[in-house]
Amino acid sequence: MQVEVRIERDCAETRVIVVAERMDDEVRSLLDRIGAGGSAPLIGFSEGGATVLDPDSLIRVYAENGRVLAVTENGTYTLRGPLYDWERRLDPRRFVRISQSEIISIRQAKNFDLSLAGTICVRLKDGTETFVSRRYVGKIKAILGL
Repeated sequence: MQVEVRIERDCAETRVIVVAERMDDEVRSLLDRIGAGGSAPLIGFSEGGATVLDPDSLIRVYAENGRVLAVTENGTYTLRGPLYDWERRLDPRRFVRISQSEIISIRQAKNFDLSLAGTICVRLKDGTETFVSRRYVGKIKAILGL
């Protein structure tokens, strides 16, 4: 990626132009970071109504019994939309899909137990134990540098 910054004294408004061959994950991530991605806030629902969820407080997002749930430091919320939409909306540098039905926050992982044959047990900071499915083991090992 090339980055060019020009300082012009007569510039009345800051302008950012992104030139790319196609819209891919790198471009989306860049747009999100500079605030031009138009990302909607993360909204979770509970009996008390709708709550804006802070991505930093997310521990895991998973599908269960036809619902998508988000576990945060402040409780569990129901999300609208399929899990793959949430995977797209969450920062890929901080969140990783570990199975067909679950995404975790890397920052909320306490440890990864690699001693099991063919799978990985993940212990999250909230005490939850979950497993990386065989399909995602290679991806997790690459993220961990193994």
